[in-house]
Amino acid sequence: MKTRIAVISIIVEDNTSTDKLNQILSEYRDYIIARMGIPYKKGKVNLITVAIDATEDVINSLSGKVGRLDGVSAKTNYSNVYIEDCDN
Repeated sequence: MKTRIAVISIIVEDNTSTDKLNQILSEYRDYIIARMGIPYKKGKVNLITVAIDATEDVINSLSGKVGRLDGVSAKTNYSNVYIEDCDN
């Protein structure tokens, strides 16, 4: 099975969704390569980037769940790099 590398950019405008967001990201922890969060107090938002290596279905599922949270937006940027899973 081939996986793909992508970056999901997340903007949190409503901090009441933070617990749900962290729960969703925890569900996908096996696919997450790295995560960086930046609280931007001047803009009253939190900026999060998530690097992920997963199938397109998994990446789309994560991005969709995050984007459906109140006060949260998510956009995904896919690389052209595919990785052949060696475990199977």
